[in-house]
Formats: sequence, C-alpha cells, structure tokens
Amino acid sequence: MRLLTRFLLALTIWGATLAPATAQSVFRFTAIPDQNTARLQERFGGVAAYLSEKLGVQVEYIPVKSYAASVAAFKNSEVQLAWFGGLSGVQARLAVPGSKAIAQGEEDLAFVSYFIAHHSTGLTTADAFPAQIAGRTFTFGSKGSTSGRLMPEYYVRQHLGKAPNEVFDRVGFSGDHSKTLALVQSGAYQVGALNYKVWDNEVAEGKVDTSKVSIIWRTPAYPDYNWTVRGDVDATYGEGFADRLQQALIGLEDRALL
Repeated sequence: MRLLTRFLLALTIWGATLAPATAQSVFRFTAIPDQNTARLQERFGGVAAYLSEKLGVQVEYIPVKSYAASVAAFKNSEVQLAWFGGLSGVQARLAVPGSKAIAQGEEDLAFVSYFIAHHSTGLTTADAFPAQIAGRTFTFGSKGSTSGRLMPEYYVRQHLGKAPNEVFDRVGFSGDHSKTLALVQSGAYQVGALNYKVWDNEVAEGKVDTSKVSIIWRTPAYPDYNWTVRGDVDATYGEGFADRLQQALIGLEDRALL
C-alpha cells in the first residue's frame, strides 16, 4: 500500500509538472470587438482553423468585450496575438516590450472612416468636411477605436477648432461600428462616424435603409488595423514561430476572413 501511495504521489507531481506545458501548447489570439459578436465569431473562428492547419498547433480565438480588454489580455499574456486597430495596436506594443506588428490587410494601409447622417438633417454627400454637423447630436463608436473615434475626432478638431463636446449638442459612444450605424439610422443620433468596411458590408447584406441614413463625408486615408504578436512566442512555441505565423497571415486569401 505504501508503495502504491508513493507511485500515485509521484504520478500526481509529474502530471502537475506537465500541465502548464500542455496548456501553453494552445496558441490564443483575440480581436478588438469593432462590430457585432456573431460576425466576429464567424470570421475569427475561421482564422483560428486556418492558423491551426498552417502552424500545426491548436489555435483558439478568445473574444473580449471591449477594446481595453483586448489590450489587457495581450499585456497579461492571456493571448499571444491580436487583431488591433491603429490606436489599440500602439497601446499594446507599448505595454509589451518586444511585441511587433507583423501583418495587415492591403486596405488597412489606406483606411477611411465614413461620416453618416440621418435623412432628417438634410445633409448630403460632399468632398469638403461637413461643417454643418456642428450643433447636432453625434455618436462615435468605441472610445478606443481608431476609425470610429480617434480619426473622426481628429478631423472634427482640425476643421471646427474645438473638442467634440464643444461642437455637438450631445456626444455618444456606441461601443462598435454596427451600433453606430443602427443609432444613426434609427434617428437616435443625427450624425455618426464609422469604419467604412462595416458600412459597405451591411449595405451589401441589405441591412441599411439608405432612405434613412447616408454617407456625408469620407475622411482622407490613414493606416489602421494590424496583427500584433508578443515578443516571447518563439521562446514558447519554438524558434521561428513568429516568422511562420507572419507568413501564414500574409498568405491568408479567403476574403471572408480578411
């Protein structure tokens, strides 16, 4: 009995020693929640399956509830890779020394935001910045969004010379681009700003009533979304892992996953 007890104790210790290595063999990534959860799960679940096949390790997509949570998960090593916007990517790389942006979509090099307005405003599409948005209600997306807040706010300040809370009658933060579109289309807010791809996708899917909401201005182009990886992945998953990951992401051609 004493011999059996010693054997079981040794087995328990051995198993406990192996557990972290086994758990660490799973490669996890997240993405900023810039649109509805179902769309994100479909897209990044597909990316996880693609990366698993290319890298030969189990890959899991870990959803988060906010932009700040995506940066925190990356900082705390809960994920090793993340799909960030321009602003959140900078925040993450500053928080984790050695981390780097390794890939981005072709369109992400020259991204744009759309300013949209409810039809009741009478505002129409123009090449010039729509100064007539002053005094109206306005919603951004998430406070941490590059295309839904940072760049739109930059252009508001540049053209109108004041902070948004001084320009608009009321300022909101919807949380994501899909909600921004819904709020302006419903008339809850008169004007808003969002990621152009979310607008284009929802128009293509018949989810936008263009008799109620329309684009009134397109921003100049700026760099935005990127894949950022932690600097310690080679030490964890093997020499050259970051390079193989980069090549896998660059080689991703499925338009539904881009």
